[in-house]
Amino acid sequence: MRTHPHSKLSVCLLLFTMLAGSAAWAQEPPASSPPGAPEASAPGFVYLVRTDLRDVLGGPVHWEGRQWEQFGIAMAGIGASALLDKTIREREQNRHSQTADRIANTFEQFGEAGAFGVMGTFYVVGLASNDARARSVGADGLIASVISGAIIAPVLKFAVGRVRPRDTEKTFEFHPFSGNSSFPSGHTTEAFTVASVISTQYPSVWVRVVSYGSAALVGYARIHHQAHFFSDVTAGAVLGTATGMAVVHRNEEERRKYVLTPVVGPHGEPGVGVALSF
Repeated sequence: MRTHPHSKLSVCLLLFTMLAGSAAWAQEPPASSPPGAPEASAPGFVYLVRTDLRDVLGGPVHWEGRQWEQFGIAMAGIGASALLDKTIREREQNRHSQTADRIANTFEQFGEAGAFGVMGTFYVVGLASNDARARSVGADGLIASVISGAIIAPVLKFAVGRVRPRDTEKTFEFHPFSGNSSFPSGHTTEAFTVASVISTQYPSVWVRVVSYGSAALVGYARIHHQAHFFSDVTAGAVLGTATGMAVVHRNEEERRKYVLTPVVGPHGEPGVGVALSF
C-alpha cells in the first residue's frame, strides 16, 4: 500500500496520544462502577503490542481442524472472486459518472489517513469520557493495522507480485518479488481492519452496516480507480477482518486477566478485590 505523508503523521500522533494517555490513565483512580460490577484493568499498550505480534502472527502454528476449515473457505472465496476480475475491471474502466467518481474519491481516504483519524477519534473520546471500550477501539485498531497493513499485506504484495490493472492489459499477470503490488489491496485491508475492530467492540447491526459498508466502498474506490482487481479487494477484506477480530478477542482475554471488584469487609468496610485469571 502506498504510504501517504498524512498517514505517517496520523500514525505518529495516534501512537503518541495512546502512549501518553496510557501513562496518565494508569495514574488515575478507576471510574465508579455499578455495585457488584467487576471492572477490568488495562494492560499496557506496549505489552498488548508484544503479545499480539506473538500470538496473532504465530496463530496458524496452533490452528486445529476448525481454523483450517475456515481458512480453506476464505481461500476458496478469494479464488471464486477472481473469476469476476475481468468482468468487473472492464465495467469500471468505462464507468466514470460524477456520482461514482465522487463516492470513490470520498471513501478511498478511509483506507489510509482517514482510518487513523477514526481510530484517533475513538481513543481521544475514550480518554475524555473515561470510556474503556472507546479507548480499546483506538488501541486494538492501531495494533491490528500494524499486523495486517504493515506486516502481512506488504509481505504478500512483494511475494505475489501481481501487476495492477492500470499497468497491464492482462487479468492475471504475476511477477513475484518484482515490486508489483496489486495483491492484496492495502487500502481495503486497512479499512476492513478498522471496521472489524469497531464492529467487534460495538456489535450492533447499525454499527456493522456503517463500518463494513464504508470499508466496502473503500474497496470499490480502489477498483474504480483501476488500482486493484476484485480478488485483490476480496483478499484485503478477508485479511483485514480476520486480523481485526483476532486482535480484539486476544486483547479482551488480556484485559480480563486482572479484574477489580468492590468488596465489603466483615464490619462493613468498603474495599477492592482483585481477581486473577490464568
